Amino acid sequence: MTSSSFNDLLTAQIGNEFSASQQYIAIAVWFDNHDLPQLAAHFYQQSVEERNHAMMLVQYRLDRDLGVTIPGVTAPRTEFANVVEPIELALEQEREVTSQIEALFRAARADGDAIGEQAMLWFLKEQVEEVASMSTLVTIAKRAGDNLFDIENFIARETVGDSGQDADAPAAAGGAL
Repeated sequence: MTSSSFNDLLTAQIGNEFSASQQYIAIAVWFDNHDLPQLAAHFYQQSVEERNHAMMLVQYRLDRDLGVTIPGVTAPRTEFANVVEPIELALEQEREVTSQIEALFRAARADGDAIGEQAMLWFLKEQVEEVASMSTLVTIAKRAGDNLFDIENFIARETVGDSGQDADAPAAAGGAL
């Protein structure tokens, strides 16, 4: 990532989070279209979570009187050859977001923005959970092979990720969904 200032990267990250939300909707719809309701529900929820992350960054900018620009989003990938592909894409996406948040943290530090640096700590903690849960889901999907009921049962039975509200989470503009 370039050595842009924290402020520039923050605007870009709002778009990245909305793009992640759109990608998760596309994945959820793909699972819905393949009659995998547990996986679809999981990724619909992931989409909402990414939307909330974008709105947390918007609220941060509003609170700091930084002005807000909502960037456009990239078109999501909508076609997959098998059940593992969209989950691997989700893991890749979470790893990319982790790199983006790390760059934001480093930029805030380089800019001498202690408040910005502190704000990114919650997002870094969140990314540890996001990557871990997607890694687990990839492993389960690969182990299940052609038995898609095993993946569906795993999602129904286990808590993958944390869908609850984190009391330490930053406020989202307009309220979290």
